[in-house]
Amino acid sequence: MIGEKLLYAGTFDPVTNGHLDVIRRAAKLCGTLVVGVLVNSEKKPKYNAEERIAMLRLATAGIENIEFVWYEGLLADYVNTNAVGAVVRGLRAAMDFEYEIRIAQLNAKLFAEGIETIFLMSSPAHSFISSSIVKEVFGLGGNIDGLVPPNVYEFMKNLEKS
Repeated sequence: MIGEKLLYAGTFDPVTNGHLDVIRRAAKLCGTLVVGVLVNSEKKPKYNAEERIAMLRLATAGIENIEFVWYEGLLADYVNTNAVGAVVRGLRAAMDFEYEIRIAQLNAKLFAEGIETIFLMSSPAHSFISSSIVKEVFGLGGNIDGLVPPNVYEFMKNLEKS
């Protein structure tokens, strides 16, 4: 076990099978995996924080050691005040690494001593999936079966109907 409490943070707008893959693998590395839904005033998410957490709960049903939170502001502020031992980040391709390494290096300055960033490579089957692609295909009426968990797909369709 890497640590008692890890944080996997993101917008999860919506949660994809790629996110779920990282969540399952990260949950095996710790006592508690906190899945943090970022509320960022700079971004315009399709789904509000409550809807994103509801989708995450559906997607992760059966994984025992998960908690869900939403937060606004600096990741470092949340990490430093909530006894998080490490932050998990998923990587799909070299392009992700270039972005994520800069963020991890900045966070190393902002995190309390001893808090690390852990990178998990995406499974090849999910390396092309992004929430942006899922939203675009779904918004144009395309089939996103296999890109998101089936119960999340149903949740999204039901939200569109209301």
